[in-house]
Amino acid sequence: MGSTENPPWSRVEFEQQLREKGTGYHIHHPFNVLMAAGKLNPEQIRGWVANRFYYQISIPLKDAAILSNMPVQDMRRQWITRITDHDGYDDEPGGIEAWIRLGEAVGLKRAEITSLEHVVPGVKFAVDAYINFARQRPWQESVCSSLTELFAPEIHKNRLATWPEHYQWIEQDGLQYFRNRITQARKDVEEALQVTLDYFNTRELQERALDILQFKLDVLWCLSDALTTHYLHPVLKDDYRNG
Repeated sequence: MGSTENPPWSRVEFEQQLREKGTGYHIHHPFNVLMAAGKLNPEQIRGWVANRFYYQISIPLKDAAILSNMPVQDMRRQWITRITDHDGYDDEPGGIEAWIRLGEAVGLKRAEITSLEHVVPGVKFAVDAYINFARQRPWQESVCSSLTELFAPEIHKNRLATWPEHYQWIEQDGLQYFRNRITQARKDVEEALQVTLDYFNTRELQERALDILQFKLDVLWCLSDALTTHYLHPVLKDDYRNG
C-alpha cells in the first residue's frame, strides 16, 4: 500500500495525471505537425500510410496477447470486440480493410500495402516491442498501455477537418477509418480507463501506470522518428537506399 509520505492520488487526480501525458502524444511530433498543416508531399503521405499499416495489423495481435493473459471472462467479452473492430466480423470489413482503402485513396496499390515492402526497420522494431510488451506483462499493464487512445479522437477529428483542404488529391471516401475510430476509441477508452483506475490503486502502482503509458507514447513517437528520417531527410534516405 502507499506510504503516508506518498499516499495514492484520488481517482480524479490519477486520471488527470494520465491525461496530462497527452502532451507527449505523437500528434505533437514534427512529422505529424507537418502532416496536419498540409506540408507533406504525396510520397510522404503514402509512406506514412504504408508504414502505419504495420501498426494497424499488429493491433489485433496485441489484443489477442492481452486476452491470452486475461482470466476474467467479463473482461474478455469486452476486450474481444477490439479484435473484431480491426479484423472485421461477418460482413463488416473492419479497421484493417478501412486502412487499406485509405492506402488506395492516397495512391498505393493493395498488394503494395499488404506486402509491407515500404515498412522501415524503425517502425517494425517499435511496433514489435509493443506486441512483446502485451505478451509478457500482466494484462492490467497491457490494458493501461492502450490508454494512448485517450488522445486519439483529437487527431482523427483534425485529419477529417484538414485533409480535404490540404490534400485534395486524396479520395475522400478513403478517410472512413478516421470516422470509425472517433466512436470506437471513446468506447475503448472507457473500458481501459476503468481497469487502470481500479487496479493501479497505490502511489507506487499509479506511478508505474504513468511509466507504462509513457512507454506506449514512446512507441508511437519512435514510429514518427523513423518516418522523419526516411521521408523528410533526402540525404539520409539516399544513404539508406544505397546501403
